[in-house]
Amino acid sequence: MKTRATVPLILAAALSLAACAHKPPHGEPPPPPPPPPTETGDVPAVPLNEPPPMHLVVQARADTPIVSLRLVFHTGSIDDPKGKEGLTALTAKLMAEGGTQRLSAAQLLEALYPMAAELKVVTDKEMTTLSGRVHQDFLPAFLILFTDTLLQPRFDPAEFERLRANALNAVRNGLRSEDDETLGKVGLDALIYAGHPYAHYTGGTVQGLQSLTLEDVKAHARRVFTQDRLVIGLAGPVDANLQQTMTSRLSGLPAKGAPRVALPTVKSSAGRALILQKPTLSTAVSMGFVTPMRRGDPDFFPVAFALSNLGEHRQFIGVLFNELREKRGLNYGDYAYAEHFIEDRGNGTFNRTNLVRTQQDVSIWLRPVVPANAVFATRGAVYFLERMSNEPLSPERFDLVRGFLQGYTRLWEQTDQRRLGQAIDSLYYGTPDFLDRYRDALKTMTPESVQAAVRRQLSPEKLAFVFVTEDAQGLAQKLKSGEPSPITYASPKPPEVLKVDERIIQQKLPVRPDAVQIVPASGFMER
Repeated sequence: MKTRATVPLILAAALSLAACAHKPPHGEPPPPPPPPPTETGDVPAVPLNEPPPMHLVVQARADTPIVSLRLVFHTGSIDDPKGKEGLTALTAKLMAEGGTQRLSAAQLLEALYPMAAELKVVTDKEMTTLSGRVHQDFLPAFLILFTDTLLQPRFDPAEFERLRANALNAVRNGLRSEDDETLGKVGLDALIYAGHPYAHYTGGTVQGLQSLTLEDVKAHARRVFTQDRLVIGLAGPVDANLQQTMTSRLSGLPAKGAPRVALPTVKSSAGRALILQKPTLSTAVSMGFVTPMRRGDPDFFPVAFALSNLGEHRQFIGVLFNELREKRGLNYGDYAYAEHFIEDRGNGTFNRTNLVRTQQDVSIWLRPVVPANAVFATRGAVYFLERMSNEPLSPERFDLVRGFLQGYTRLWEQTDQRRLGQAIDSLYYGTPDFLDRYRDALKTMTPESVQAAVRRQLSPEKLAFVFVTEDAQGLAQKLKSGEPSPITYASPKPPEVLKVDERIIQQKLPVRPDAVQIVPASGFMER
């Protein structure tokens, strides 16, 4: 027997509670607030802290033979010149993987293989990280290889062409055709950061990559991979000799780089919707907004708590996961993020470190949803987000999430690479002992203080939406009409689920009918 929920919504009255800002632990005053936005929802750029050139972060421990190295440069896709989108990522990739003056790319791999050594590079909007990991027995030889990728890159024309072709393929076939999850997230960047250096895909655009030359890469390396942009992280059996060797060798980098890119104010994208149309059996949903709140803000910890309650990445405890997936069988994953999230490939549940951003974003991700249920699922996410503003968490739910986070946050620092990454992030955000402070804050939070922070920071009216779907016109019409979105289940649902459905069906989506745009995915990130 099929069950159909159609009863009109009875809105719950909002509770009137006094704002109760969470105070930072350790008795330290909060950082100064950012300057007021020029318009409601606009987010100005408040500069990050800048460590001194080649600042050393050392986490020495004698109980491991593995040395971890992490070189974090304050450069990313924001440094890509207009029309050459993808230059920073391609430059970093060619330096790390394209060989050195002494070794070709193939010979570099052959040299690393018997060491069982790790050498990889990741580029984001503002940070590029070269990381390495090796047994201390191979450290002297590895250090030469590791630093030579920066000091004596080969800049092989054949490797340049190979890696540029890979980057183009990643946009044309990976992003546009195969990976709806990443496509939705990149689409959200393009929507909420429109006209801003964050807007384009870190890996580049088709026309941007096609315009690049090997000379562009060589010149860019001299501009941005410089001493004044570098933080050096070392962990494991680290002694004074290793520290001296690293700083001495890396002093061969250019001392000063190009001036920092001046980031503009991000204009509010509230109520906008972008529909990326492509042949696909499901609909992917991403929603979010740019926020002036970042680590160090008094509201950051309670907001992070609230969004963990909605759903940590690939964890089963979240409200969205249980309500949309488990109870209603709508999709696979439903998660929420207090700052920009990119999955750590070393562990698919954690956010990468060294994604430091001057202007952060809050987001919610739903995927994959049967197209007929896409609007209902989107309304469900907005409903459960809004409910945290209307009523505090129950004591039982609050204690469950707090207990989970007390343990789960320790997994975020379980490896030397992750601990180094966290420590380097803290330099830029001005948040020393960040995870210890989070666990301290958990002890003093209350359901009411979390609710107050949610009210200040997480209004659904700020949201913008991105959908990846096939029937773009049909979805656009549903969004513009604002009509209820009843749902039909293949099997009976409990009365308590259907009662909540009555509210979800009528939940207001903060989408402006005049701000719904359809873009073919086949042309997305073309230029």
